Amino acid sequence: MANNDTRHKILKAASNIVQQDGILDLTLEAAAEQAGVSKGGLLYHFPSKDALIEGMVQHLFENYAVNIKKEADQDPVQKGRWTRAFIKETYQQSTPDKNMDAGLMAAAAINPDLLKPVQDAYEEWQQNIEQDGFDPINATVLRLAVDGLWFSEIFGLAPLEKSQRKLVLERLIQLTKEE
Repeated sequence: MANNDTRHKILKAASNIVQQDGILDLTLEAAAEQAGVSKGGLLYHFPSKDALIEGMVQHLFENYAVNIKKEADQDPVQKGRWTRAFIKETYQQSTPDKNMDAGLMAAAAINPDLLKPVQDAYEEWQQNIEQDGFDPINATVLRLAVDGLWFSEIFGLAPLEKSQRKLVLERLIQLTKEE
């Protein structure tokens, strides 16, 4: 098995533990066992629990960041493109695959310093959204609304039915084109 495959298996196993058993049950031993690797094999990739959680956050957040930039770059309408990209990608993240949520929750609970790259990216996105060609307050309200959708999905706080979620997405996108 290639190193990248092993690394990915370990990250997926760690996310599954957080999702199914809770953050407190995430140990190096449990992640190794669930991934089907020796503890030494896990330690080769992640020498500590913090390194494992940092890997979870980094692995899953990199795709999120790349997808937002790609979506914004491909949007032919300049006005509101960063806001739309953020809304669309965050909407995608709030679907039933909770891998990113698991990494962020683990980092917040175990070592909040591991969230620094996420916090830095959000600051950059907020600046892009505020300079997106329409009212910066309206753009920020839209960002916070889609973050709220994600939050409600993470914690099961009256999550929306699939059809209603889709209508909310469409309305948020529509609001980036008005003024």
